[in-house]
Amino acid sequence: MKIGTPKEMLEGERRVAMTPESAAQLQKLGHDCLIETGAGAEAGFSDADYAAAGVEIAKTAAALWKTADVVAKVRVPDETEVKRLRDGQTLISFINPAANDKLLKSAAKKGSTVVAMDMVPRISRAQKMDALSSMANIAGYRAVIEASNNFGRFFTGQITAAGKVPPAKVLVVGAGVAGLAAVGTSTSLGAITYAFDVRPEVAEQIESMGAEFVFLDFEEEQADGAATGGYAAVSSPEFREAQLAKFRELAPDIDIVITTALIPNRDAPELWTKDMVAAMKPGSVIVDLAAEKGGNCKLTVMDEKIVTENGVTIIGYTDFPSRMAAQASTLYSTNIRHMMTDLTPEKDGVIDHNMEDDVIRGATVTHAKAITFPPPPPKIAAIAAAPKKEAVPELTAQEKRAAEVAAFKSQTRNQVTLLAVGGVALLAVGLVAPASFMQHFIVFVLAVFIGFQVIWGVAHSLHTPLMAVTNAISSIIILGALMQIGSGSSLVILLAALGVFMTGINIFGGFLVTRRMLAMFQKS
Repeated sequence: MKIGTPKEMLEGERRVAMTPESAAQLQKLGHDCLIETGAGAEAGFSDADYAAAGVEIAKTAAALWKTADVVAKVRVPDETEVKRLRDGQTLISFINPAANDKLLKSAAKKGSTVVAMDMVPRISRAQKMDALSSMANIAGYRAVIEASNNFGRFFTGQITAAGKVPPAKVLVVGAGVAGLAAVGTSTSLGAITYAFDVRPEVAEQIESMGAEFVFLDFEEEQADGAATGGYAAVSSPEFREAQLAKFRELAPDIDIVITTALIPNRDAPELWTKDMVAAMKPGSVIVDLAAEKGGNCKLTVMDEKIVTENGVTIIGYTDFPSRMAAQASTLYSTNIRHMMTDLTPEKDGVIDHNMEDDVIRGATVTHAKAITFPPPPPKIAAIAAAPKKEAVPELTAQEKRAAEVAAFKSQTRNQVTLLAVGGVALLAVGLVAPASFMQHFIVFVLAVFIGFQVIWGVAHSLHTPLMAVTNAISSIIILGALMQIGSGSSLVILLAALGVFMTGINIFGGFLVTRRMLAMFQKS
C-alpha cells in the first residue's frame, strides 16, 4: 500500500503526520511512502530529508490524494479534501466524528474507510496509538510556558540582595494527561502548584509530583475510569456548586490558572466564572486548554489572548501542539505508525481492517460504505461498567478486637504445638545419640530456630538491603567448611565442599546485590 501525507490546509497548522523517521518504520511494514512537497517544512523536515528516507515527493495535493491508498493527516479534512476521497481509500486523521456528521456520510457514500485518531479507545494496549494523550501532553507543557511568558514575575521564589521574590501560585484544574504535564512543568519551574480533579483517586499522582491536591468537603461516588473511557464523568449539580465555591475561595491567591477539563463529545464545562476572574490579582494569567470546546473560563475567546479590565490575561489558543511542531509531529507520526502496525499484522504491505479488534473497531468511524460511529464500548470497559459485587461491611471496633484476640490465640497455639513437637524430637535423639554429638546438635537447632525467627520477623521490603549484607557477613561459616574439606572421610569432604559452594554464593551474591543497591542512590 502507498501511504501519503498532504500538507495541512488549516492556516497556522505546522504539524505533519509523517516524519522521515516514521516513514522508515512504515517501509519496514512493506508500505511505500509519499508526501506532498513542503508538507514538513514548518515542522523542520525538508523534502531532502524525506527523499533520503526513501519517501516519494508529490508535487501537488491532488496528485497525492489520487495516488495514495492511505492518507494520513493531522487536522479534520476540509470540503476539498473530502471530495478527493475515493472508494477503497483509507483516511487516518483527527476527525471529531460527533460534530462532523456530514463528513462521515460523504466518506461512507464514497466507500472510504475513515480512522479517527481521536477515537482510539483508552485501554492499555492502545496507549501507543493514543494521539489525544500525546498531543495533550504537549499542550499541558506548552500551557505553562505560555503562562510564564505572560506572567510578570518568576515562578520560583528568590531571596536576593535586591529583595525577596515570592513564588508564583499555580492552580491546574483537571488532572488528565494535559493537567499532569502542566503540574510537572509548573513544579519543575519552582511554583507552588495546586491541582484539582473530580476523581479523588488521582490525588496520589498529584502529590507524588510535588503539588498539592485540592480536596472538596463533599462526597460523591464517581464512575469507574475504565467505564468512562479514562475520562472524568459528569458531576451532579451539588458537586458542581461545591467545586465552584472552592474555586472562589482560591481565586484571590492564585497567580496562574490552567484549565484542562473536557468530557468527550460535550461542550467544555464552565469552571472559572466572571466573578472568579474579577477576584484575581492584576497580572494574573489564565490559560484555557478547553477553548476549542467553548472554554472552562467564561471570558475565554477562542484562538485569542485578551486582557480583562482588572488586568488578568486570558489565553484561549487552540494550537499549543502546533507551537511545538517538531516534537508534536514526531509523537503524532509515531501514533500513526503504531496504528499502521496494527492494520498490517503480517508486515507484508497489505492492510487488514479487522473489525473484531477493539482498537481498530473503536477508532473506525466509516467502513464498507457504512457509518460505524459510535463504536461499542471496549470489552474491558464493558467489564468495568458491569455491576460490582456488594462490598463486605466494615467490622466494628469490638469485632476487630475479637478477631485480633482469636488470631493471637491461634498463633500462640501453633507455636506451642511446634515447640512441644521439637522438644519431643530432641529428647528422642538424645536417648540414642552420644553426649558429644548432642552438644553440637543443640547448638545447631538453636541456631536454626533463632535464625528463622530473625529472618521471618524482617519486613519484606527490607530483605534485599538487610539480608544481602547479612548473608555475606554470616558466611564466616565457610571457615569451618574449609577446615574440614581436607580431612576425614569422603562423606565429610563432600559435605564440606557443598558448604563452601553454598556459602560462596552467599558471600559473592550478598556483596553483589549490596553494590547494585547502593548504585541506585548514586548520581551518574
